[in-house]
Amino acid sequence: MDLEAKSDATKVIRDNRDGKAGNTGQEAPARRIKVTDTIFRDAHQSLLATRMRTEDMLAVADDIDKVGYYSLEVWGGATFDSCLRYLDEDPWVRLRKLKERIKNTPLQMLLRGQNLLGYRQYPDDVVKEFIKLSIANGIDIIRIFDALNDVRNMQVAIEATKREGGHAQASVVYTTSPVHNLDLYVKTAKTLKDMGADSICIKDMAGLLTPYAAYELVKRLKEEVTLPVHLHSHYTNGLAAMAYLKGIEAGADGIDTALSALALGSSQPATETMVATLQGTPYDTGLDLGLISSINSYFRGAKEKYSKVAAPVTVNPEGLIWQIPGGMLSNLRAQLKAQGMLDKLPAVLDEVPRVREEMGYPPLVTPMSQIVGTQAVLNIATGKRYAIKSKEIRDYVRGLYGTPPAPIDDDIRRQIIGDEEIVTCRPADLLEPQLEKAKAELGDYMRSQEDLLSYVLFPEVAMDFFKRREQAQEQEQEEARAGA
Repeated sequence: MDLEAKSDATKVIRDNRDGKAGNTGQEAPARRIKVTDTIFRDAHQSLLATRMRTEDMLAVADDIDKVGYYSLEVWGGATFDSCLRYLDEDPWVRLRKLKERIKNTPLQMLLRGQNLLGYRQYPDDVVKEFIKLSIANGIDIIRIFDALNDVRNMQVAIEATKREGGHAQASVVYTTSPVHNLDLYVKTAKTLKDMGADSICIKDMAGLLTPYAAYELVKRLKEEVTLPVHLHSHYTNGLAAMAYLKGIEAGADGIDTALSALALGSSQPATETMVATLQGTPYDTGLDLGLISSINSYFRGAKEKYSKVAAPVTVNPEGLIWQIPGGMLSNLRAQLKAQGMLDKLPAVLDEVPRVREEMGYPPLVTPMSQIVGTQAVLNIATGKRYAIKSKEIRDYVRGLYGTPPAPIDDDIRRQIIGDEEIVTCRPADLLEPQLEKAKAELGDYMRSQEDLLSYVLFPEVAMDFFKRREQAQEQEQEEARAGA
């Protein structure tokens, strides 16, 4: 792709790094807003079922590195699992290839604290080794969150990131409930700062952050926590771009956006829209719209091959009522359709907030969105609430995911776990080290320490991948011998 006709990319990078006014011809802004583009991670996770292949990223990696973004989110979330499970790709290889091509822009990932990239808690030896290898393979910034805002589940990950020389961006997961308020969020952020966080992210996974709530929260964080604040939201309910703007006016330092080919709907606000909105203001990003648009044209074409898995790009303010993230809503529909119960969707949507209240108002982000959503489906499917309880909700009620934001309903607790003892310590303190045991299990399939981590996180999926890899290698060797 020839981008020179539209922009001198080298000058854009230089101006952005040196604090000049980019292509506006004005003096440098009082506070240049940092832009993290999610096109290689959250954007296609939200709209293309996390199916974008590495080859489609590498085809434009050199060009996207010229934009001058603060960072590119390229890894974490569901991408690791999807590479192994659906794409027959090694996620570690993807990361190394992207790092080879993207030399000027920091690479960023999303990490679920003690849950890493999985749906359960992992022992400390696994967390430390995973973060060590993530940074060694190319990650610069790790955004760390816990679904319950239980900071105990984030401490080891923050410390490991700092020890390995990475930037620890600690997240405050945003939701609304009778127990979630500004004071709680500020208190959480202060604790994360004390743990060593380099910056704070307001993680609004369900697009619930209204513009004026964003202003008040950012203002308090900047005044009382005094760390850089980054805003992450989804356009699911149509609020995100307005929330970004008010957050910026209150002092936010950075925002997450997605190139418009994979923006809006359950993804992020469009990069082009936000860059244009801030151009010529005290918050100018310094990014070149012409260059960005040229790159976006590539993604408009590339996404056509994923049309079968593409989600509709719609705004659905019903999420403001149910507080259900777009991805969770899609999963609920898929579960019910597979069971021939799609007509039960309205009842399930009404049941989700009821279960959430009984569970102590957990934010509906992975893995809590899956735990609450699955239980809501079971309650409606059986016609008798909590007649069937998933293992995950039993573990949650026992305290194995951390401390709920509010107490769990006593009657429901007894219905789920009876008189079992509640865990009050940091859940990972109960876990035995796992790496050496997993190494013995993996045996000859292990080619690297990265393989070991893939196996620990997703044993069955990784083992299937390793077996396919062995078969492919044997076939290549046979073909080579036959051709000799």
